[in-house]
Parts: sequence; C-alpha cells; structure tokens
Amino acid sequence: MSPSPSQGPLLLGVRHHGPGSARAVRAALEAARPEAVLIEGPPEGDALLPLAAEKGMRPPVALLAHAADDPGRAAFWPLAGFSPEWVAIRWAQEHDVPVRFIDLPAAHSLATGADGPEGDASDTVRLDPLAVLAETAGYDDPERWWEDVVEHRGARGAGQDVLGAFEALGDAMGALREAYGDGGHRRDLVREAYMRQRMRAARREFGDAYAVVCGAWHVPALRARTTVAADKALLSGLPKVKVETTWVPWTHRRLARAGGYGAGITSPGWYAHLFTARDRPVERWLTKVAGLLREEDRQVSSAHVIEAVRLAETLAAMRGRPLPGLTETLEAVRAVMCDGSDIPLALIEDRLVVGDVLGEVPDGAPVVPLHRDLTRQQRTLRLKAEAQDRELELDLRKDTDTAKSLLLHRLRLLGIGWGTPTASRAGTGTFRETWRLRWEPELSVRIAEAGIWGTTVLGAATAKAEADAAGAEELGEVTALAEQCLLAGLAQALPAVLRALADRAALDTDVARLAKALPALARSLRYGDVRGTDATALGAVAAGLAERICVALPSACTAGLDADAAAEMRGHVDGVHGAIGLLADTDEGLRERWSAVLTVLADRDTVPGVIRGRAARLLLDDGRLPAEETARLMGLALSPASSPADAAGWIEGFAGGSSGGGTLLVHDDRLLGLIDTWLVGVPERAFTDVLPLLRRTFGAYEPGVKRTLGELVRRGPGGAVAAGSASAAPAGFAPELDPERADAVVGLVRMLLAAA
Repeated sequence: MSPSPSQGPLLLGVRHHGPGSARAVRAALEAARPEAVLIEGPPEGDALLPLAAEKGMRPPVALLAHAADDPGRAAFWPLAGFSPEWVAIRWAQEHDVPVRFIDLPAAHSLATGADGPEGDASDTVRLDPLAVLAETAGYDDPERWWEDVVEHRGARGAGQDVLGAFEALGDAMGALREAYGDGGHRRDLVREAYMRQRMRAARREFGDAYAVVCGAWHVPALRARTTVAADKALLSGLPKVKVETTWVPWTHRRLARAGGYGAGITSPGWYAHLFTARDRPVERWLTKVAGLLREEDRQVSSAHVIEAVRLAETLAAMRGRPLPGLTETLEAVRAVMCDGSDIPLALIEDRLVVGDVLGEVPDGAPVVPLHRDLTRQQRTLRLKAEAQDRELELDLRKDTDTAKSLLLHRLRLLGIGWGTPTASRAGTGTFRETWRLRWEPELSVRIAEAGIWGTTVLGAATAKAEADAAGAEELGEVTALAEQCLLAGLAQALPAVLRALADRAALDTDVARLAKALPALARSLRYGDVRGTDATALGAVAAGLAERICVALPSACTAGLDADAAAEMRGHVDGVHGAIGLLADTDEGLRERWSAVLTVLADRDTVPGVIRGRAARLLLDDGRLPAEETARLMGLALSPASSPADAAGWIEGFAGGSSGGGTLLVHDDRLLGLIDTWLVGVPERAFTDVLPLLRRTFGAYEPGVKRTLGELVRRGPGGAVAAGSASAAPAGFAPELDPERADAVVGLVRMLLAAA
C-alpha cells in the first residue's frame, strides 16, 4: 500500500527514543511500503548507513560528526534499538529500499554552534510540546501522558489504524504550532527549510511514494506549502566547516542525558524492555527485578513477583491508566520487594531503569589512526571498554600489567580519561596500581582531538608532553609533567621536560611553589625504577630544589603569615618532609639539613603556631626530638603567655589531621596532660574563638581514639599524668624502649613488607 499522490508523502512524526513510536513506525512502513525512507539526521551520515546492517553493529550507537580541524567541536546523533529512526533504517535495509538523512548538514550546525544560527536569543523560553499536550489532557507529567497515549497503546491492528495515529499526532502538533509559532526553537526553521529541500529532491526521484521519519514537532512545517525561494532565503549565508563523521558506541546511561536530538530520556532501560517484551511487559520486568535482588542476596520469591504485579495493576486501575507504567511498577517494587526501603530501589533504578548497556560498532567504521592504534592495544592487552565502573588491579612486576599501566597513563596525559587511579584495597607497595575504568562515548571525541599529536598512543603522548613542557608557566606544572612522563614510560619526552624543569627551577624564588614541586620529583626518583624507567636525570634537579627550600623556608615562615597562609605552608612542610625521606636514601646529609630546618621552625616563636607544632611532631616521629624536649615545647606553646589562637594552632599542627596524633596522646600521658591543663585554663571568650579549630583537630580522630581520650580525661588527674610530672609510663608500657624486644619483631616486619 503506497501513499497516493493526492495524499503526499507519508510523514511519520515520532518521539525520539520512544519504543511505542518505534513499533508504530515499523507497522506503518510495513503497511505503506514506501519506495524510499528519509530520516531526520545529518546527510554526512549517508555514507555510513551501510554499516548499520553489518554484524558487528549493535545499538545503542551514535553518529559522531566533528570539525576536521577542531575535533573538540563535535555533535552526536544517538540511536538505540528502540529509536524509531534506527527501526526505519533497518526496515529500509531489510527491504532494499533507499534510506537517507535529511536534517541540516553537520557542516552548518557545527559552524553555527549548539545555540543555533546567529540571531537566536540565548535566553529564549523554548516550548515543550509534549508538556503542553499532557497539560491539555489533564496530566501533570508529560512522561506519564506519553506512556498512556503511545507506549501502552501498542501497534496492533490494521495499517490504516497505525497511520491514523500518526495523523492524529501531526494534527495535534499543527495546532500547537498555530498557537505558539516556532515555540522558541528558532533554529528549527532553518532545519525544516533544508528538510523540505531534500523532500523536493526525493519527490523528483520517487514521486510521493516515500516516507519521512522525523520528530513530531516538525511534521506541520514539512506539510506546509512553501516556495523554493523562501527556503533558499532561510539557508543562504550559513557558515560552513569541513566535517568528518563516524559511528561510535553509545550507552543507555548516556541516553538518559539531554543531547543529540535534545531528547534525553529518564528510563532507557525500561524503554528497551518495553520494546523487546512483546507481551506481559510488567510481569517480565518484575521477574528481572527479582533476579537482580536475588543477586544482591535479598530474599525475593515468585510470590513477591505475583503480589507486585497485582499491586501495580491495582494502582494503574485506581489512576485510570490502561496499563501499569514505570511509576506504578516501581511503587509496587518498593512496597513488596524492598520492604518500603529506597536503598534497594535505587539499585534497581540504576541497573534496570537506566542500565549500562554499551553498544558496538564494526571495525570498518572510519576512525583516526590514533583510535585504531588504541583499539589494537586494547585487544592485545585484553582491556575491554565497558560502560559500568570496573576496578583493575595491576601488579607492575608483570609485563602485561606494566603495559596496561603505561597505556592508561599515556591516555590520561592525552586527556583521554578512560581510567582513573584510585587507592588499592589489596595493599600498598610501589608495584601495585589500582584503576577505575569507565568508558564514556565522549572519549571518542577526546581521541579525535588527541589525534593531532600523532598516529600512535606512544607517539602522541610523547609529542603532547614535549609541547606541554614548552608551554608550562609554573614550576609545579613541569614537575607534575615529569612524574607523568615516568609513569607513562615516555623516555623520549624526558629530555625536553627536564630542560624546562631546570630552567624554571633556576628562576623561581617562591618557596611555596618550590615546596609544592619537590614531592612529585621525589616520587619520580623513588618509583621510576619500578616501571624500568631511568629517573636518575632528575636527581640533580631534585637535590638543588631541596637545598633551596632548606635555605629559604625558615624566613618564609616568619613573614607575617595569616591563618590560611600558615595552614597552606604547613601542608608544604608535610610534603617536603615526605620528599626528603625519599631523597635521603641517596643523600643522608640532606636529612640532617632538613632536621636542622625543622628544629629552627619548632623553636622560633615568630613562626605561626600551626607550623611550629607540625615541625615538633615531625621531629618527634623521626626520633630527633626527645620526649622531654617535646613536652617543653608544648608547655611553652600552651603557656598563659601564648594567645589562645596560637596555642590552638600549635595543637592543630602537632596532633591534627590523619597523622596519628590521637594515638600519640592516648599513649603519652604527659602530652595529654599538658593539653588538658591548657584547655581547662582557656578563658570563656577566648575558648569560643578557638573552638572551631579544636573541633577540626580532634574531630578527625578515629572513633575509638576519641572514646579512649574521653575516658582518660573523665578519670581526671588519677587517670592521666599531670603536666608537670616526671616520665611515668601508662599501664602496660615501660618507661624506656627495650631494644632487645624491639629487635625481635624486625624480621617479621621485613617479611610483611616483602609480601605487601
């Protein structure tokens, strides 16, 4: 049954990514049997349409178009298995019917930008046609209205009934456009002018025996009788860029965001189920839900499924709906299967309502050479791209795991964030790495952007590192880049990075920037050999940097720092201390010089309290400050002569953060007694001022440590040694360290560290 010439072409107005629309489109095409199918989409994708029929193509996928000279300027046209456009493409290919895209070319839309042609007002209020129709029908939710009218309607019955549904929807949109004009979608006027031009070309070739699949909003404009001259006037003068197109994998989760057609949907997993479940969709859906909950060790039986179906149907009947929708189904799941809890329901919404389905594209899809090299390495290393988060544990003593680490670090340097380093739950050690992997469709754009640096991942990362080193403005940028080069195994880029590093280190006089740069260099020197990278060239730069910090730091800490600057400097002191610990393996004298700097900081009363306290704590931990001297410094810092704010800062530096200060106070009654004596003597007004700092300090302790400290303080003078007492030891501890007993555990500790 072909459309008659008097009727004109078959216009199938749809909702993008609507399973009901998709079923109706297939039924309408089967009934009408057009000689060609025109689809809303960029014409540059016509050459890629044959790939849709290949075995390796599995939706969701998207057409990606990007400017040839600026890959970051890109746009996607996503298609799911339940998208009407995808169904139309596959129907045309199955019936050997020509299929073409007719929307405004991406060459124009990318040149004008996402906001449309020049002259569009960015603050224009845009009409949501579905919301208006839903409100007119008495619905407060457009999604619920669409489900009742289209998704639950089905596509059964005679072909004329199917075509009648499209006619009714087109008439409704026509009424809206008569009332609201373009509805704030000014760019659509240009798009529709181009669509009409393509329809005229199709009419010359096929007469009126062709079908158009487009958003329902466009149907009235495509029916309208306009002149060729009027449409050409709308299209004249449009800017244009050269574009490249390809297919890329898409995800259901990405479909849940507005993009592409501007038709982000909230429940792609649910829609996919409605499209594939030809009968009893609610029963089949709730069976999936039960299976997921069982995998999570929740007790869900067949009786739960039956009761949830009954409840969903009852809710739909009470609300006058033809079938239970997602709202009723989820309410039934919460009540029957989740015991009224939103926690398991959130899991269901994440895994089933949205989902992490990742599409696939065939190998023949055009890509930049860099993408092809990445795909080859992914296959060689068996690193599969997946839409859901996945943790990857690497042992850098294994060649394959080292190669995976190098690839992921090189991609990060190129701005392709497939993997993110994270803390390992399997233990610590220089040979361990843990990554969290998640493939997002936008990474295809990042790969195209990075293609300007080279045709292979290694070559592109090397060129990018050299360019970044030349363009870096701050020392910290170059030191971080040097660390990245070592982690990524970019030996060829290191000379250029080191030259830039030496140049900027020689010119930089800001102690804070020097201190911020040193830790990255120290880590590079310490851990570079784990990946088989020669990092010795960094040694001279790191040593010179450390010497300059040792000379300049004391004066930098007495230059009238305010509270925020002092706290920032305290962080730099921590970072330098850790770096010195790593560098001192090759220069023992450096450790002695740093200890002398800390001694000056701890004993100089012009240094802010938070820095003095931190220096004292670092010296105590290193065994370079006797307990008696520590108590003396604390007594001076907490004496009545010190301001409460400075004293509180000293406590924050000494015992704050995650440095184990709470445990130290639990086992050293003298220090706890000093703090207790000072604290109870702080005047009420001053106490109010220092309370936030004290809460930050002690609030960071572990719950067990806080309970123990509270118990010790509750006992009073009998439970904690007074500040002025001698070296009494807590129960279970000797006054002094027993070297013989301590040496007995050395062997065991070495075994544990070797196994870590």
